Amino acid sequence: MSAVGVGVIGCGVISDTYLSNLASYPDIDVVIVGDRTVERAQVKAEAHGISQWGNPEDVLAHPDVAIVVNLTVPAAHIEISSRAIAAGKHVWSEKPIGLNRRSVDELLHAADDAGVRVGCAPDTVLGPGFRAARRAIDQGVIGTPLFAGATFQTQGPDVWHPSPEFLFARGGGPLLDMGPYYFSALVGILGPVDRVAAAGMIAREERVVRSGSRAGATFAVEVPTTFHVLSVFESGAHGQSLFSFDSALERRGVVEIHGTDGSIRLPDPNTFDGSSAYLKPLKSFRDGDTFDQHWMEIPAIGTPAGRGVGLVDMARAIVEGRPHIASGEVARHVLDILLSAEESARTGAFVSLESRMPRVPTVSLDFDPFARTI
Repeated sequence: MSAVGVGVIGCGVISDTYLSNLASYPDIDVVIVGDRTVERAQVKAEAHGISQWGNPEDVLAHPDVAIVVNLTVPAAHIEISSRAIAAGKHVWSEKPIGLNRRSVDELLHAADDAGVRVGCAPDTVLGPGFRAARRAIDQGVIGTPLFAGATFQTQGPDVWHPSPEFLFARGGGPLLDMGPYYFSALVGILGPVDRVAAAGMIAREERVVRSGSRAGATFAVEVPTTFHVLSVFESGAHGQSLFSFDSALERRGVVEIHGTDGSIRLPDPNTFDGSSAYLKPLKSFRDGDTFDQHWMEIPAIGTPAGRGVGLVDMARAIVEGRPHIASGEVARHVLDILLSAEESARTGAFVSLESRMPRVPTVSLDFDPFARTI
């Protein structure tokens, strides 16, 4: 057995998390790290015990790299992923997969023609809590899903990120930055979205960096920083979602699905841990009855992991010849949801989605990213 060779391009903030996690998965072997600033790649490589580093071209040309992990900023995702495909490599991309529909379609077609795969974060749906919730819903614990609610509201990443400008530029904002987590979770359970309506606002035209060596620097806001989204799924279910960088009250990780025979709350879709629980409807409201409802915990399935676990599933799927979970097609549909919401916010009308996606497969009950299987 031999681990799958991986090359990482992009050595920003998220790269430390990926490199630490990937080192713990026996089926993955990170052989080289690349960045347009080679010195930064060297620092990351040495910090994580990786013997080779260089620029993006060095990663793409490396003969032992089967999968390129694209951790660049969103505006560069399509360029780097396309170059990896042209080099005959599979691609795992951070979210979003791209910034417009046409370029993503061209990317996926190029991958099909080249016989390589595209995977995309988020892969939090492979976390134990979400896996348990998905299984419970499939088994009918809440009956037929009717509607869902999702909430992410914070003060914004300018509070903690040392260079937050890209999170307020095109391709950022709470919708494009956080929306992929929540909508990946929702479509993984409820299936594809048919149409959306949305409203958005820019609360402040200018923000201030509040952390790091550049604290006090100001920058312009290019995208709405609060979005309300109404989703109508192909199944007939509805969803309402809030994404905001403008809230004094910090509330995140809220995902609830309500059905004909109960309600279920899911873990934070931006993490890989957390539990799920469900409750059943009250039987009656007679004199003396209480309105207390009791949540019943759903035992988690599997071992908690972290970012990059979807890459493990994709590597194994390539070897086994089966579909992988966090696919490019799912990421394309999620992007379509987000871009359609942006369009609706501009026009004030419902927007029908262009894309469809297959039913997201479930991971096997014995899936363990820390086992050697390849």
